[in-house]
Amino acid sequence: MKLVVLNTTKLGDSSLVLHSLSREYGRRSFIIGLRKGGSRALYMPFSILDAQEIENRKSDLWRLKDISASHPLNGIRSNPDKNAIVLFMSEVLWRALQDGAAEEGLFDWCERSILTLDAIEGDFQNYHLRWLMELISVLGFSPAIEDIAPFAGENLREIQDLLSSPLPEFMVYPLNGKKRSAIADSLLRYLSAHLEIPLNIRSLAVLGELYR
Repeated sequence: MKLVVLNTTKLGDSSLVLHSLSREYGRRSFIIGLRKGGSRALYMPFSILDAQEIENRKSDLWRLKDISASHPLNGIRSNPDKNAIVLFMSEVLWRALQDGAAEEGLFDWCERSILTLDAIEGDFQNYHLRWLMELISVLGFSPAIEDIAPFAGENLREIQDLLSSPLPEFMVYPLNGKKRSAIADSLLRYLSAHLEIPLNIRSLAVLGELYR
């Protein structure tokens, strides 16, 4: 089984609860054992892992074994700015998806989006905005400007331009950190309204500071 790490929760001194997204189970949590003194780098947000699930008939919280990295993601892990973007994207998915959520194509899209960010060598500061717009579509909502407009405020023109831009132009669209954060907030409020759950994404403030 292949899965994407969304978040982890410490469970005692030798275990973690790994909150993940997989093709087979959608969003689901698993218990993993930690070796004493072992590194937790394997379980960083948006790591893509191969693992074997161990079913537990007495509990919905199954275990994982034979865990390994499916992709090294060197382009992300060696770049602090990309890591900040990944923290934001993984937090959005972790808060937006309910346990068992398994929209068709969601996992494959998520894996592709991680690998795309990993491979980008030039401008990527707008990538999380592109990712948010794609997520809206993948979750079954319309990213059309007339639907987002009530949430856009002063960002309407920029959102309209971005929606109509192919990826290369999207990546170099001129925005400062404050404007990126404002656009991301507009998109999150739109998504929150349609999901009918609050999306308080703490890592968004980090991106705003990063790209002033």
